[in-house]
Amino acid sequence: MTSTDSTERQRLLRRGFALEYTTLGWNVVGIVILGFAAVSARSVALAGFGLDSLIEIGASTVVVWELSGTGEERQKRALRLIGAGFALLAAYLLVQSTWVLVAGFRPHHSPLGIAWTAVTATAMFALAAGKARTGAALDNPVLRTEGRVTLIDGVLAAAVLLGLVLNAVAGWWWADPLAGYVLVYYAVREVDEIFRGDH
Repeated sequence: MTSTDSTERQRLLRRGFALEYTTLGWNVVGIVILGFAAVSARSVALAGFGLDSLIEIGASTVVVWELSGTGEERQKRALRLIGAGFALLAAYLLVQSTWVLVAGFRPHHSPLGIAWTAVTATAMFALAAGKARTGAALDNPVLRTEGRVTLIDGVLAAAVLLGLVLNAVAGWWWADPLAGYVLVYYAVREVDEIFRGDH
């Protein structure tokens, strides 16, 4: 590797770290905001998205370890833990969303939830694009894979946002638990991807 190649790699690594630390910081703040909004609105979708933010923190931490040069076995163990986290998220949301639908439980309107999920969707799509480009330039499959997790985070934010807006504008209270089912689908898909890729 030439000094030019080494310098470019270091620049890309710094960008990768910056993207991951930005994701970590965003999700740490998000957990606090989403927790408050979920309790205030009694929204299962906001609570589930808050748990998804916790999992995203774990995924970003895995990439930070990997970019720091940790071993492959530790990386695989950490990915399995993330997979287990997604499985727990799916189980929680499946039970909660079903209970809300059967009971006819109506969440309150959540202006804070709407504002945060709208901004989060935009931020996650931008971060995902940056991770995809940087991971491709580094030829780093871990960063590229975690970029897809961030992309899913953006999709989930958009789905939760839609449920919150439909509840606020049209009174479609069932849109909130339906958004919870969208999160279940993506969580199960992530579990499958992580554990299939582990073999």
